Amino acid sequence: MTQTISAPPAVTAGRRLAGVVLAVASGVALAVQSRINGELSVRLDDPIGAALISFGSGLLVLVVLVPLVPAGRAGLRHLRTGLRDRRIRPWQCIGGMCGGFLVATQGLTVPTLGVAVFIVAVVAGQSSSSLMVDRAGAGPAGPQPVTVPRLAGAVLTVCAVLISVGDRIGHPSALALAVLPLLAGLGIAWQQAVNGHVRVVSGSALVAGRLNFVMGTVVLLLAFAVSALLRGVPSDLPPGPWWLYAGGTLGIVFIAVGAVVVRWTGVLLLGLGMIAGQVIGALLIDELAPGTAGRPGWNTMLGAVLTLLAVGVAVLPSRPRYR
Repeated sequence: MTQTISAPPAVTAGRRLAGVVLAVASGVALAVQSRINGELSVRLDDPIGAALISFGSGLLVLVVLVPLVPAGRAGLRHLRTGLRDRRIRPWQCIGGMCGGFLVATQGLTVPTLGVAVFIVAVVAGQSSSSLMVDRAGAGPAGPQPVTVPRLAGAVLTVCAVLISVGDRIGHPSALALAVLPLLAGLGIAWQQAVNGHVRVVSGSALVAGRLNFVMGTVVLLLAFAVSALLRGVPSDLPPGPWWLYAGGTLGIVFIAVGAVVVRWTGVLLLGLGMIAGQVIGALLIDELAPGTAGRPGWNTMLGAVLTLLAVGVAVLPSRPRYR
């Protein structure tokens, strides 16, 4: 008797389009989070403290939310079983450290660089390191070949970040700041790879997100302790609008969108939509509500366009090889 394997349900064009729109919206949310954390850093006069508030608030939401959701409770059990059975290693559970570093760089660099340059630098690092992470097979999908289009996309993204900071060549301190989000982007690819393993073993994106926030908060707590010894702690929280403390909650958007939308768009289209949203949102924020870095110049806009072009090039299918 032949077993019939049912095909996955067809996804309508309308639902796929809705998924892309949601992915773009989540990318815009990251750009907004960057501006919020940068503003909180300036008002608090403590970038590490601002990052800790942002990450800690997101962790608080997930600590309360995950046990309330049946899939979250089951995911916690599955993760414990996976660690006990060695289906996942402890080092694969520390990806959140990279997330903590990313949030810290928002407060350290956005007030000076602007959101647009920050996002372009992050995307450049992420695109470049993705090649190495995929080639090494660090993700749950296993080793992925380095194709010509993907390599060309990575080179274009590096060119994009160089163009974006071109008007700051005369300011070495600003150029040095641009290295921080570039390094944060390098870590994102590894973070996504190991978080993918957590998500597979636990069966829950919320559980992977909570573990991510736990590790990031631990790192930021240690960094804040060192900062407090060197420069003291802020006397009090800065008064201001409620949105100053909404950065951590916005980080959860990526988890929720990824869990729902990936069934409609696939992983690749989801990632492209998020990157597009980051670049578009960053340009809009710096143009409509410029910070101390001012409005984005032509070089930043060109760098953003090149980033989007690089993403498109990277997903072009490679010509198959025939013997």
